Amino acid sequence: MKSRLRLVTYNVHKCIGGLDRRYAPHRVYAAIEAHEPDILLLQEVDDGAARSNQDRQVDLLGDLLGLRHRAWFPNVTLRGGGAYGNAIISRFPLTESNNIDLTIAGRKRRSVLHARCRVRLPHATHSRTVHLFDLHLGLSAAERRRQLERFLASLPFARLHHRTPIVVAGDFNDVWGTLGTQFLVPAGFRSIAGTIATFPAYAPVRPLDAVYVRGDVVLEGLVRPRSSTARQASDHLPLVADLRFDD
Repeated sequence: MKSRLRLVTYNVHKCIGGLDRRYAPHRVYAAIEAHEPDILLLQEVDDGAARSNQDRQVDLLGDLLGLRHRAWFPNVTLRGGGAYGNAIISRFPLTESNNIDLTIAGRKRRSVLHARCRVRLPHATHSRTVHLFDLHLGLSAAERRRQLERFLASLPFARLHHRTPIVVAGDFNDVWGTLGTQFLVPAGFRSIAGTIATFPAYAPVRPLDAVYVRGDVVLEGLVRPRSSTARQASDHLPLVADLRFDD
């Protein structure tokens, strides 16, 4: 018997449009909701920032989508108050969460938000623990390489069994789409063949975002929505992944 889970990774750009620079969280909600996700891995999520009406966006989007299990950790503190960082929003319980600091000295703060998610899908005979890693890497190639090396050596990742279901997704800032084959594939991860351009949203040419899996989970499909709403809501397009677990 097979069970499927839908995951969306999305740099929401503080819910500010990439072209019109307008704060419009309902556009981000609409771009996500159309795909009926079970789990979201989001980047650049504001909390208490003046530019986004002091909204706590992890809760705003979670409430709009009806997904009540949430984790958020700040990466960058803003001078005018508030911060932005990574968020995980889930239909299923997040039994544990922690942040893995990937900041390189002299560079903007970057991290991976980790959560243990206890998934129980319809028709499954039992629940499964899935480890979610929501990352946002730096802007220089050398920085990104050091950050992935640090992530692969970090805890709890380094101690996870090779069959444990793991998803690593987010904004890799991977201009050439080569980081996965250089670092994650040798560590046992899998993704789709080729790359999918997600930036800029209005006319994507760079594969900055990606989804990788390891262990007893299969990436059945990965698509890039290009609705008019998705092209306006952020400066990135989302990626929608369908995952399968075999009982």
